[in-house]
Amino acid sequence: MRAAREIITEPIITTSFSVSRFDEFIVETAFSNRLNYHRILMIKSGSGILTIDEKSFEVKSHAVFLMSKGQVYEFEKPSIISGYVISFGDCFWEKTPKSASNCKAVLFNNTTANQILTLNNSEMSELLFLCNILSNEFLKPKYINQMDVLASYLKIVMIKLANVRITEETLFDSQDYLMYRKFMEILSKEYRNNRSVNSYAEMLNITARKLSTTCKRCSGISAKEIINGQIVAEAKRLLQFSSTTVKEIAYELNFNTPEQFSHFFKKNTKKSPADYRNQFITIST
Repeated sequence: MRAAREIITEPIITTSFSVSRFDEFIVETAFSNRLNYHRILMIKSGSGILTIDEKSFEVKSHAVFLMSKGQVYEFEKPSIISGYVISFGDCFWEKTPKSASNCKAVLFNNTTANQILTLNNSEMSELLFLCNILSNEFLKPKYINQMDVLASYLKIVMIKLANVRITEETLFDSQDYLMYRKFMEILSKEYRNNRSVNSYAEMLNITARKLSTTCKRCSGISAKEIINGQIVAEAKRLLQFSSTTVKEIAYELNFNTPEQFSHFFKKNTKKSPADYRNQFITIST
């Protein structure tokens, strides 16, 4: 019997925010988990392998993994980790001051996802200190405006991480890069329903040519390639981690026909959806 790999969907967090500390946590059972929230995984020390979607990363000390809502991750066993994990939803992020919005755009978007930051000793010490404060505040008995306080601490953590992320990014303060980040933010919400460069350009009040040029400068690939990459990444997750049929996936991603989806997928991956899924199908005895 052949069965497609299934995933565990992350449970709902009532406040759309959580932070927890783990000390020498040992991963004894491998499982795949689809995120309902953005996640910051700060590794104080550890070893093992973390797979995010299809990319595998070595777990090591002073590493920070940034995972976006919708991604699928899995620790390979054995993995031993110490550090902090912060999860937050878009509605919780709205509590942070607008001045911090650029940090989220820099750190979290599905198209250029699977980001890992490597911190130096000073950066790691500072962020562990901040995470400890954040964790202690989160564990306090509930009080009025507690979520606002937590959002403020999260803002500080995000600013510090964004500063690490953009140390070598000379375009960060430029209008082009601000426009690029805004495009990525809109795309993360609209990609299932909209694949048109012209439509995104209209939302940003610029021309399609300007959008493509800006994307090329900031990411090395065109706007169309970025849009297609987002759709392909989601299609791969659905094919690999769900039993949803190819036909259902086609309509879920807003293709007119399954044939149109199959043609799109093969053009971008060199494999048909069925062939791609078959790579992950196991034979049960």
